[in-house]
Amino acid sequence: MANYAENRKVYFNYEILEKYEAGIELLGSEVKSVRGGRMSLEGAFVIVRGRECFLINAQVPPYQLNNSPKDYDPLRNKKLLLTKKEIATLAGSEKNKSLTIVPLSVYNKGRKIKVSIALAKGKKKFDKRESIKKRETDRDIRRSLKN
Repeated sequence: MANYAENRKVYFNYEILEKYEAGIELLGSEVKSVRGGRMSLEGAFVIVRGRECFLINAQVPPYQLNNSPKDYDPLRNKKLLLTKKEIATLAGSEKNKSLTIVPLSVYNKGRKIKVSIALAKGKKKFDKRESIKKRETDRDIRRSLKN
């Protein structure tokens, strides 16, 4: 299972509540580009419109710049493939203004490309400071145990 893209800042900026696995609808050239590891999830998020979920602001540059269509948009909205039940729970939780749906990583499962998404709650500034303190103390403990 290869990991093609990862959103590392999400664990610092958000508290993860629930995780889901979704398929992603891509064009052929986008699949090649993602498998080449050229996808970026920075600033990406998920919205629910009607009975469908979409990945917004995930950048997938063209596989071959010279051969790409003239109207190709690297930031186009990509449809996520989830079950009706999962979409209903995400839509219900999205109505809560303090919760958001963010992508965690893009990877393959067999021949399919999957996206790991999470229902998350934004951290306050003091929560982020606590995360930094905890990370630094863990790092110091590991250094002292190593020596």
